[in-house]
Amino acid sequence: MAKFQFGTVGSPISTPKKPGGSIGAIQQISALELNAFELAWVQSVRVSEETCQAIQNAGLKYQVALSIHAPYFINLNADEVEWPKSRKRLMDAAYYGNLAGATDIIFHPGSYFGKPSAEVLKVALPRLNECVRELRSMENLVVLRPETMGKAAMLGSLEDTLIMSAEIPGIEPCLDFAHLHARQGDGSMNSRKEWLMVLDKYSTALGVDSLKRLHIHLSGIQYGPKGEKNHLPISASDFNLRDLFLALQETGSQGRILCESPVLEEDALLMKQLWSDLMI
Repeated sequence: MAKFQFGTVGSPISTPKKPGGSIGAIQQISALELNAFELAWVQSVRVSEETCQAIQNAGLKYQVALSIHAPYFINLNADEVEWPKSRKRLMDAAYYGNLAGATDIIFHPGSYFGKPSAEVLKVALPRLNECVRELRSMENLVVLRPETMGKAAMLGSLEDTLIMSAEIPGIEPCLDFAHLHARQGDGSMNSRKEWLMVLDKYSTALGVDSLKRLHIHLSGIQYGPKGEKNHLPISASDFNLRDLFLALQETGSQGRILCESPVLEEDALLMKQLWSDLMI
């Protein structure tokens, strides 16, 4: 049976003020009968090792699977001046995320800056490979996950993330299906047939077993000719959640589904319920 853990990216809106923070969020995730949580360290990584240990303990106590969304300001295609700053943000997220018990570090890969994807990947791949090498030298086993991005100008097409993952052990995509739907700006990538095509490319590139450890972001989405504009509640979007879930079930896919909708836990619970209904 295909199994997914469901949760939110960032603290549920209903998280009580006390204890608040990541510990309160993990407790609230559990209270909502969800079981995955992605800590949104999207502005910066400002956390102590002591706090990380407390987060890890809470995740274990409440049986909530943890991941980290690294700061937005990471660009594998940054110039030589900016790259060390981007690299530090990614490595800090991986270091402290590992201490916090997170298994996966999600990050935005960057921008093409108008260059062809193949040219940009020649810069990005060695940089990413070196990051993984350093993490493994520290016995840090987190998976770095470049996210599929919602704008065609951004490094992060499905193909980009698959190339990174196929070439570098320790890299696997974060599949944001709403971004894939928005990226072309024409309403495509929104049917069971198209999602099956995506999952077939994924398993062909990374092996059938890779479908058992998917890390998925989901929300409704508003888009225009250049791609993503805003995340929306599922009910306010044309995103075809049912067809996606049918494709995931048909392929026996497993892993985590994290909601990024503006109505975080409401849509996470909607996703969990729809998944359950379709499994009957």
